[in-house]
Amino acid sequence: MRSFRDTLNWLPKRRKRFARTGFAESTLAELAWQRTRSAASRWGGWGVLAGVLYGLVAFAPAGWLARSVASATDSRLLLTEARGTVWNGSAVLVLTGGPGSRDASALPGRFAWDLGLRGAGLELKLRQACCLNGEVAVRIRPGFGRMQIELVPPGTAQAGGAVAQWPAAWLAGLGTPWNTLQLGGVLKLATPGFTLESAQGRWHMSGQADLLLLGASSRLSTLDTLGSYRLSLVGAASPSAATQINLSTLDGGLQLNGAGQWTAGKVRFRGDARAAPGSEAALNNLLNIIGRRQGALSLISIG
Repeated sequence: MRSFRDTLNWLPKRRKRFARTGFAESTLAELAWQRTRSAASRWGGWGVLAGVLYGLVAFAPAGWLARSVASATDSRLLLTEARGTVWNGSAVLVLTGGPGSRDASALPGRFAWDLGLRGAGLELKLRQACCLNGEVAVRIRPGFGRMQIELVPPGTAQAGGAVAQWPAAWLAGLGTPWNTLQLGGVLKLATPGFTLESAQGRWHMSGQADLLLLGASSRLSTLDTLGSYRLSLVGAASPSAATQINLSTLDGGLQLNGAGQWTAGKVRFRGDARAAPGSEAALNNLLNIIGRRQGALSLISIG
């Protein structure tokens, strides 16, 4: 049997072992609680960061979009007096001659937009009372190494009617030679819809678009009206085929004609300008500016 002395010696050891076990359990519980608190803090931090990022995206000021447009166009198209957000805002559209230019021309009224998600891409809805015939949609579908931009005209223009119109005088904001020509008349964009697609840095167009200059005039001519003209872009079904460019005269004393191609991001165009019989004297100065004179012709060459 265990003696009384042995019993006394045994009891402290048991108490120490019990004490050690209780302390360990308490320590493990505290460590677990600290880990839980640390994890909660991390998740809380990520939540705050996500909230901040969402706020930046959802309420990004319209000025950010204005700076992006200016950068992409080398400051030739500006969104001034921008209000709202990137997703829903308005601004005044201004054409300029680029950095350092003193030329600038603004459209009347405000240009408004709504940008939202559509499928795997974005849809940009555009409105402007002076210049857009209803709401014009631009659908943007990004992809790996490619980008697709589709213009969807309002329902009233599905048959190829006018989608937009601008005063020709707006072009004077671009500087030379438009500020010298001081064009009058109306520019119209007519299309049933078209698509621009970029692959490996090369743009391709499918569909058709017509840019018309109606009732054109210029301070360089004594004629009240120079005429009306159509510039047509006709896309091809194959990405490797060129977009055809055709310039024709609808009416008027100044006769413009030409043809060319847009392929691999480059434009090649050859055309000429001439005066209709009886308009030679009134158009002589203008013909000297339009292109290189060759007798009665003024030759136009791009690319």
